[in-house]
Amino acid sequence: MTAILETGGKQYRVAEGDIIYVEKLDAGEKAEVTFDTVVAVFEGDKIKTGTPYVAGVTVTASVIKTGKAKKVIVYKMKPKKNYRRKQGHRQPYTKLQIKAIKLPKEKKAAAPKAEKKAEE
Repeated sequence: MTAILETGGKQYRVAEGDIIYVEKLDAGEKAEVTFDTVVAVFEGDKIKTGTPYVAGVTVTASVIKTGKAKKVIVYKMKPKKNYRRKQGHRQPYTKLQIKAIKLPKEKKAAAPKAEKKAEE
């Protein structure tokens, strides 16, 4: 079973056991994080999509670590104008391991009650 969840303005397709990197979350290491912003769920041949989210579906993940990505150099230059700016940026991230995708419990269809014919 896989699901598409939304966090940090991005969407991620995940399955149980996957490790993903997302925008930094306010959670400590080894903490449990629950996402209820699930856009779609794929279960075999069945697909459930939400408008915008699927009701009752949650994805549980545990935080492995938080950190910063590799440095990206931003260099601006305008030729012949003596304008040069060099700046570095390291994007913070949270590394997650997906533990479970939980679907809502479906209600079983009640068996129709047999109507008894009144004897006249």
